[in-house]
Amino acid sequence: MNTKQLKWIAYLSCFVMFLATLGGSVVTKTESGLGCGNEWPLCHGKFVPAHTVASLIEYSHRAVSGAAGLLAVAAFVAFWKYRKNRKDLQMYALLALIFVMVQAFMGAMAVVYPTSSAVMALHFGFSLIAFASSIMLVLGIREDEARQGKASSAPIARVSKAFRNLVWVTTAYTYIVVYLGAYVSHTDSAGGCLGWPLCNGQLIPELSGGVGIAFLHRVAAALLLILVAIMGHIAYWKNPDNREVRTLGLAATILSVIQIFTGASIVFTMNNYHVYLFTSLAHIVVLAALFGVLAYLCVRAWQMSRLPNDQN
Repeated sequence: MNTKQLKWIAYLSCFVMFLATLGGSVVTKTESGLGCGNEWPLCHGKFVPAHTVASLIEYSHRAVSGAAGLLAVAAFVAFWKYRKNRKDLQMYALLALIFVMVQAFMGAMAVVYPTSSAVMALHFGFSLIAFASSIMLVLGIREDEARQGKASSAPIARVSKAFRNLVWVTTAYTYIVVYLGAYVSHTDSAGGCLGWPLCNGQLIPELSGGVGIAFLHRVAAALLLILVAIMGHIAYWKNPDNREVRTLGLAATILSVIQIFTGASIVFTMNNYHVYLFTSLAHIVVLAALFGVLAYLCVRAWQMSRLPNDQN
């Protein structure tokens, strides 16, 4: 199997993984988690559910998640068989497979057994890791194809260990912020803070119940923007000879800014359900893309930090 074929397997797997991640958010936002009752894998005892909105949403999500799992298996087998010299690509495929299976299992258990909001927020976090792994697989195989297409590969510029550590911290913190956002959704705390940027007209509101949860997520998101901006600044201006790092740093910064505005748009559209659903999903899409870019930058920064000092 050649690089082009592997690339399209990675693309398809990533796209379906994205649909599965987005579908999980649709299930949460439309409160369709029990659209098929407390049964799994059947829906109200049938393979084809009754034509209610909730059952169709839940059942469609199950079908897409199943397809994501099958494609993750296909990508795993293909890359482990035909890219034995690229341990990084093999690891991306393995991570995507592991976490798509974990999130599917957690989703099934959430249907059959009562589950806390904290656990359901973890379910979204695992699906995000699966999607980020599929993004890393796509970016990795694209980089592999680009290198094969060059007559003479240019040397890869080294990055400092300090920058590598900053990227790791930023990515880990991003996951925490994403988890807090998922917890806001699963506890129905989105309306805790009305108005933006102030919360209920106050710089620091009374931190109780849903207000405290929503405010904590806002503060965490603001700190994330600052952290990503610092990381992006260093990536772009301190690595003039490393186009890949500069591009990834710039992309992460732009996505971080966009996610702040999509988060604000959620507040202003809460009274219009259909628009609110759209803005909420847009927020999820941007966060998923941001986490995927940061996760890939994590791996590349680690690889580049291990290069000898005279590599560049």
